[in-house]
Amino acid sequence: QVQVVESGGGLVQPGGSLRLSCAASGSIFSINTMGWFRQAPGKQRELVATISNGGTTTYVDSVKGRFAISRDNAKNTVYLQMNSLKFEDTAVYYCNADLVSYSGRKWYWGQGTQVTVSS
Repeated sequence: QVQVVESGGGLVQPGGSLRLSCAASGSIFSINTMGWFRQAPGKQRELVATISNGGTTTYVDSVKGRFAISRDNAKNTVYLQMNSLKFEDTAVYYCNADLVSYSGRKWYWGQGTQVTVSS
């Protein structure tokens, strides 16, 4: 059974930083793209950043220059370093992984971690 678990959310002041982590575990053969999404109250879930298994990254325009996605393939873990946080970054952040297990190739979601930017 595959699990995807996020950690690292919390309350931070504007201009502050947080680092999110997401670890995939279970009978995993390989992991392709991993990504971070977020959903603010009353809004649709949006893609924040992705990283391929080769390290190619993409970002939504609103976080470019402030957020950095990275991964540790040996640990099946993806990170999101968030700097210069703004009020509008407040949301539940979800990890997403395209991986291959005994169940075949599927996208898996984590349960989400709350990030609140407030003074």
